[in-house]
Amino acid sequence: MRSFNLRTRTALILITSIITILFLIFIAFYIKRQFALTRTVLNEDIMIEKISNMGKLELVKYSMKDVLEKKELRMILPDKRILFVAAGEVTGCIDLTKIKKEDIISSNDDSVTVFLPAPEICYTKLDHQRSKVYDVSGVIFPSDSKDMVEGIYKLAEQKLLENAKQQNILGKTQENAKLIFQPMLENISGKKVTVKFR
Repeated sequence: MRSFNLRTRTALILITSIITILFLIFIAFYIKRQFALTRTVLNEDIMIEKISNMGKLELVKYSMKDVLEKKELRMILPDKRILFVAAGEVTGCIDLTKIKKEDIISSNDDSVTVFLPAPEICYTKLDHQRSKVYDVSGVIFPSDSKDMVEGIYKLAEQKLLENAKQQNILGKTQENAKLIFQPMLENISGKKVTVKFR
């Protein structure tokens, strides 16, 4: 009888130990899983700094790509070098809010001269999705690499603007303004319209 009780107790202790070990393993995996889970919390406070009335009519957009290689030559250390492919756009427009009553001159009964403001660059925008840094070499510290990347992005925007100006974006804006405004104003007024620029 004692050996039966001893076997029963041993079996109970063994079963209890196995259940306890399985429970501890389950808890360990559960805790590990909870630590591995990441939650992203985004706090946002929006402040409107300025509300502007828009009157700029976009008349031409140049979508461009440029390959830039910038080197910083050094005497002892290896040269710093970055290779960057920039993709972006430059837009030419006319600010219609600058048109005044005096800019519309009626010469006679059948003709009108309209003076439009000079064309301008609306914006230069680098497309961060399509632009890419292909190579950074010669940097020793991570901050050097970061500075080079930030610098090449700023330089790329300047170069896009310069290239658009070299490709006569303002002249193309002026040409498109005449093509759009002259027929439209002639249809509205029923007169011959001459479009000029200030």
